[in-house]
Amino acid sequence: MAPTLRRVTAITPLHLEVLAGHDELDRPVRWVAVSELEDPTPFLEGGELVLTTGMRLTPDDAVPYISRLVARGATGLGFGVGLGHDLVPPAYVDAAAAAGLPLVEVPRDTAFIAIGKAVSELIAAEQYEEISRAFAAQGRLTRAALQPSGTGAIIDRLAREVSGWALLLDDAGAVRHFADATGTGPPAEEKAAALRPELARLRRTTSPASLALATPGERVIVQPVGRRGFFVVGAARAFSPIEHTVVNAAGSLLTLALEQGRDQRAAAGRVRAAVFRLLLAGQTEAAADALAALGGTLPEGAVAVLACETADAEALAEALPCFTAPWGRLVVALAPAGDVELLAGRAAGHGRVGVGVPGVDLALGLDQAERALASADPVAHFAELAGQRLLALLEPGAAAAFAAALLAPLREYGSRGDLVESLRAYLASNGHWDAAAQRLGIHRHTLRYRMKRVSELLGRDLDDPSARAELWIALCL
Repeated sequence: MAPTLRRVTAITPLHLEVLAGHDELDRPVRWVAVSELEDPTPFLEGGELVLTTGMRLTPDDAVPYISRLVARGATGLGFGVGLGHDLVPPAYVDAAAAAGLPLVEVPRDTAFIAIGKAVSELIAAEQYEEISRAFAAQGRLTRAALQPSGTGAIIDRLAREVSGWALLLDDAGAVRHFADATGTGPPAEEKAAALRPELARLRRTTSPASLALATPGERVIVQPVGRRGFFVVGAARAFSPIEHTVVNAAGSLLTLALEQGRDQRAAAGRVRAAVFRLLLAGQTEAAADALAALGGTLPEGAVAVLACETADAEALAEALPCFTAPWGRLVVALAPAGDVELLAGRAAGHGRVGVGVPGVDLALGLDQAERALASADPVAHFAELAGQRLLALLEPGAAAAFAAALLAPLREYGSRGDLVESLRAYLASNGHWDAAAQRLGIHRHTLRYRMKRVSELLGRDLDDPSARAELWIALCL
């Protein structure tokens, strides 16, 4: 920020006297320009304190000369006396007063270069002060980033730094954290809704881009945060250069925090997957010890397995206050028996959910949940699937042995473990190729090839209703 003319004229050693424009002294002085031309404006940019001795000026030139300076945006006029004029010509004082342009008398003993040096030093001091303030603000943001709340603390600090508000959004535009230092603005959801068209524009760009918005009562900056969403900062006035620096620093810290957090969450996910494998193997004590390293505990009592299909595994895991783990393309959750409906409903907000029977063996519960998932829209309970009560009449050991023997050729077929799921989708769709292929996300010709291999491996005609019934029972078991 440039020093004001009031600050320049207050420098005692310069002995400057304000003759006109006393009410306009708070204008910024961006530079000092010395000129003896009758029209110096072609060489000005605006914001200059113009210095002249008036050697080529007459009283008749006063009005046009002052008018040109005002039109060009000059901050003020310094008139040196003792050379061309013993006193500042009254015509120039009157013209400057009429035009609202500050006019300053420069005594003979004050060199123009001294005024230039003084302004230059003030500008340098202002710039240093701005840099110091920016560094201090960055330090406060960095300390905020080290707090346990991480990204939330950064958003809180940023809102205070700009005396406005700040908003952290996920990639879908949902609010992750909001802070309003003014306490007078609309709620976060309303702000997020108003930004959706602009976020859609940013998502269509091929490279990360920021966006600046201006309304009569507000200035807003939108910036992407790595691959994890956006952050938005707003204030009731234009942002200063320091504030722009602070906003950019906050963007870098948010990106770093979210990307590091992403790596940590991925590592934690691998540990949770290992814990779930230990549970399936019956090694409950080892699983509990491994999970304790993450600060977690296993649920007590009867649980139901939820098999969840989602496009955002991290958001789903955050939404479920229970044990979760990545499991192939799915996320599995262990829901306490009393919270099954609540947690299944929350999971359904992020995709499709299959729910096993509470209290059964964990491996069986997983199988039930996966089978229920095939029919989920968006939630399906294994206990409610057609035919499950009939299956309950079968002797469990013999039925499981029958199913394992019947499906063994499919499970042993090299690395093509997709034959079992392809058969399940085909039978669940009543043999409709397009519906089954769409459920699997493959082309119907690929499904036809797989079903041909299934028929060959099992030695059964899939068009035979009895063969289909037998296979479906085996899959359900």
